[in-house]
Amino acid sequence: MTPSEIDVSRALLRHIVATLTYRAAKVLRDVPPEFGGTTFGSSTRTPVLIVAHLADLMSWAVRLTRGEFSWKAEGGDDWNTEVTRFFSGLTALDAALASDDSLRGPVEQPVEKLIQGPLADALTHVGQLAMLRGMAGAPIRPESYARADIVVGRISLEQTPPRAPFEGDASIRT
Repeated sequence: MTPSEIDVSRALLRHIVATLTYRAAKVLRDVPPEFGGTTFGSSTRTPVLIVAHLADLMSWAVRLTRGEFSWKAEGGDDWNTEVTRFFSGLTALDAALASDDSLRGPVEQPVEKLIQGPLADALTHVGQLAMLRGMAGAPIRPESYARADIVVGRISLEQTPPRAPFEGDASIRT
């Protein structure tokens, strides 16, 4: 990749991380106290284990930016610890992507590997958590994410309020 291609890729990846942060923060804020340990069936992880996996994905993503391909499962079963670990991982990933040292190393196609591996998996699991919240009786309010105030570098549980929330299900014909 040329230096300008790396800069464009880095900017796009940082926007994907900001988008993941915004969506995850919406799902992880204001959950009922018992949500993390709620069981939805024998073949579904509890929400806290999904958040622990999200944190592990961000650690893996940081290693991929350095050219390392190793996976480590390090999660636990404390909701607050895992949410904090996930946002710390997002912060570390954003910092790594902002660094001139990232996206160089022995991993072939690091941008593609980040998207198809940890970032796509994390977005899938955030959607899974949103669905589980609804099943637990604590749904999140839908909004137009295309209008959301998503800002590169804003990596925290606190985000700006939705600009275009709505009631109901946007996929239902009226």
